Formats: sequence, structure tokens, C-alpha cells
Amino acid sequence: MTAEQRETLAALLAAARRDGRQIATLPPELIPVAADEAYAVQDRVAALLGWTPLGWKVAGTNEVMRARLRMPEPILGRSFAQFLRHSPVRLRHAALLDPIVEAEIFFRLGADLPPRDTPWTRAEVAAAIAAVHAGIEVAECRFPTAALPPHSAILADGSGNGHYVLGPEIPPGTDLAAMAVTVSVDGRLRRSGSGAEVMGDPLLSVVWLANRRNALGDGLRAGEWISSGTCTGMLAAQPGMQVEARFGAMAVVAVAFDD
Repeated sequence: MTAEQRETLAALLAAARRDGRQIATLPPELIPVAADEAYAVQDRVAALLGWTPLGWKVAGTNEVMRARLRMPEPILGRSFAQFLRHSPVRLRHAALLDPIVEAEIFFRLGADLPPRDTPWTRAEVAAAIAAVHAGIEVAECRFPTAALPPHSAILADGSGNGHYVLGPEIPPGTDLAAMAVTVSVDGRLRRSGSGAEVMGDPLLSVVWLANRRNALGDGLRAGEWISSGTCTGMLAAQPGMQVEARFGAMAVVAVAFDD
């Protein structure tokens, strides 16, 4: 892509975000060639929007999800503070773009992880975590689910970033990988999994993010929230749904989708 094409794509995606709409078709010349190029467009979209950042999302954190999303590696996306909600919450389905429910473990950084020459280690990233919470990502995409462009365009769009529903804090020392996670709709179990679905341990998702941002010449900052990837797969939200995600025996996150 030329610099002009990257700017055109960023402007299209920023306008779609502001207007809450999808882009039906994307000209081939506006599809990024490589992931790093797509992430540069994503950063430009964030700059054009000027919205207060919340943090980051990570997706495609196991082989099954990457195959379903057609992604060769995990992906990351910028999230925005105005889309953070606290459980229980009601969202208007008609205002969302092909919303997908994903039960996730959220991390809040208490220290910066700036760019540097050497990779961040698991121990260093663990020491930078200030809090861990149960949560739900309501993922959205500025491209219709029925006609998705190549995965690089999804990266440019923020990797399907949407709303983030924050639930209770998970006590320090909890074995996140072993934690059972379920999603029920109207009281009926629809999805089940565990923290191990996220790279074997959700903390490893944060390690991956820190090092992927490092490779892009940037880092992570204290106060940012990171949604680490789905523990239960994807569930398409429908109008009228009452969704409840349970994390072990200690945390419940609830989202209702109004018509």
C-alpha cells in the first residue's frame, strides 16, 4: 500500500467508527499486505478518532480460534474508554455491529512495559499486573460478518474491538488457567471452557501483547486494561438475550441485549 492508500483506509475506518456503521465492500488496493502495515493503519485510525484509550484486546489465542478467524497468529486491537461498562449492563442490540459475546479475563497494568531491545519475560509482565477481573468482550466489526475481507483488513479495523464489560476482581494467586468459565443465555448453558483456552494461561496473552507491541516499536502503559482472549469461544448476540458469564465459583458478569 502507498501512504495515500493507508490514509484513505484509515479515514474510511474512522468514519465507520464514528457513524456506527459497517463497510460493505473494500477495494482490493485498500487491503493491507502485511500485519505490521495493518497495525500502522489501526494506530492511524485511533489518532484520527482522538478517543481516550482504554487499553488493548488480544484475539486468536488458540489454534481453533485462529482457524475460525483465518489468522496466522494472535492479533491485537486498541480499545477505547468510552466503551467500558460495568456488570450488570444493558446494551441496545440495534446499535451494535454483528455483536459477538466472549467471556474473557481482563488485566489492568500497574506499571509501564515500554519498548526495549529484549523481550519481556513472564515474571516481568506478572509483576506489572495491578488487578485481574472477570469480563465480557462484546466484539464488533466494521465489516459485515457475512462478507469479511482478508484478515489484514480486520487488523486495521482494531481486530474487532467493541464494548468491554467489567466484572468482579479475581483474587490474587488464583490459578487462571484452571478456572472453569461458562456462558449461559436466559439460564441455559451455551458455552463452556477455561482459562487454559487462552494460550494455555491468560497471562501469556499479556506477555505476547507486550512483545508484539515491542516489535512494533511501542509498549504498554500503566492503567491500561487488556482483554486477554476468549475462554469460551464466540457466541453471536441476539436481541432480547440475557447473557451471564461465570468464572469459577467467584465471579459473574451479566449483559442484557435490548431489542
